[in-house]
Amino acid sequence: MKRKDIQNIFHQELDVIYNKNEVDSFFFILLESFHNITRIKLAMNPELMIDTNERLFNALERLKSQEPIQYIIGDTEFFGLTFKVNQHVLIPRPETEELVDWILTSHPTPNPDSYRDQHLTILDVGTGSGCIAVSLAKNLKKAKVYALDVSKEALNVARQNAELNQVEITFIEADILKTEDGRWKTDRVSDVKFDVIVSNPPYVREQEKGQMKPNILNSEPHVALFVTDDNPLQFYKAIITFAVNNLKDNGLLFFEINEYLGNDMIQLLKDHHFTNIELKQDVFKKDRMIKGQIGQ
Repeated sequence: MKRKDIQNIFHQELDVIYNKNEVDSFFFILLESFHNITRIKLAMNPELMIDTNERLFNALERLKSQEPIQYIIGDTEFFGLTFKVNQHVLIPRPETEELVDWILTSHPTPNPDSYRDQHLTILDVGTGSGCIAVSLAKNLKKAKVYALDVSKEALNVARQNAELNQVEITFIEADILKTEDGRWKTDRVSDVKFDVIVSNPPYVREQEKGQMKPNILNSEPHVALFVTDDNPLQFYKAIITFAVNNLKDNGLLFFEINEYLGNDMIQLLKDHHFTNIELKQDVFKKDRMIKGQIGQ
């Protein structure tokens, strides 16, 4: 079937759900992924004959149910790297790329020129796909990176992504909400002190579900997204308690946060005696990241 004819089918089926530019983008992404034909070649050759198969039209049906394109093709790009994704992990967001960049450009020691050459120890809590941990390990060659998640399925994806991107990470299956005095009963991190702890934990309140797009609400894992309205900072409280006990002197704690809870997060860090607290907006001018330092 000709490329232009298949593309017309996609528009006939999907234009009632997505705008035309989105449909074109989905179409080219699928053909590029499934048939290894570059987007430029596809765009320049409307008469190009495409070997249609069940996989392509199955993808069309999944798009009609508003499943994210990243889950359909099985991977996505983050911080210049490729990551496998499925329904067990959140799809990495551009805002989280900003968080990674902030960590890489922050200097907890007096000698920033040697930051990337230091033997840092880093912990990513709630690693999901591993996008934060893998990106940090890839850019900080001498760092020892640990990544924790409560989900065995998520950790399987994260391990694949570490292997795909050729980095070594120590993965830990544990629940940050089930610590004892801010410590875990596990040999994997029992004696480790960290230079950096980072987390992008669940932070969307139940009351905010109505603001979310159906493709997110119906496809991505709710355990990684939502918190209760009456205790929206429960993960942050647990991680901060852990950080107080497990960060080195001058260590840094980084969070991605709910845009509406920036002031609450500042106060929470102050209550635990963090200093040099900085609230940072994302590219959309929303309060999205915060960091604090311990031992200063």
